[in-house]
Amino acid sequence: MSIAIYYASSTGNTREVAQKIAEKLSKDVELIDLGSNDFSEIDKYDSVIFGTPTWGDGNLQDDWEENWQEFEKLDLSSKTVALFGLGDQDSYGDYFVNAMGTIYEQAVKNGAKKIVGFTSTDGYDFSESKAVVDNQFVGLVIDEDNQSELTDERIAAWCDAIRDSL
Repeated sequence: MSIAIYYASSTGNTREVAQKIAEKLSKDVELIDLGSNDFSEIDKYDSVIFGTPTWGDGNLQDDWEENWQEFEKLDLSSKTVALFGLGDQDSYGDYFVNAMGTIYEQAVKNGAKKIVGFTSTDGYDFSESKAVVDNQFVGLVIDEDNQSELTDERIAAWCDAIRDSL
């Protein structure tokens, strides 16, 4: 099975998380930075992981925004999809990891064969999030601003949970 992690990163945190996920999955994973790439080769992959930070009041990061029209047209019906998002629950608790929720909603519209990697909201303190469905986050949530000490543990547990599904 071939896996790609499509991510966008403005400060470097999302890139670092993407690299850690690739290492922990212990599989051949290709990292694709949307700052310098697009989705033109997505058909090469059986599984895709989409990663994003949330900007401002719940917005997509700029590189995701620039590639959004192309993303909306993707056929994901043959893909297993997982997601991860970075956010700041203290400063942006009303929009916490909303960008991941936006990408999830579009992946569903695009017919994703299967979406894996839902995680518990336990241990987070926020008021609203588009990334919560059925009382779970739609993917891995990382808060480097307030809980960086939990990042490696959260990545390891998530990768263990999704490894066999990808």
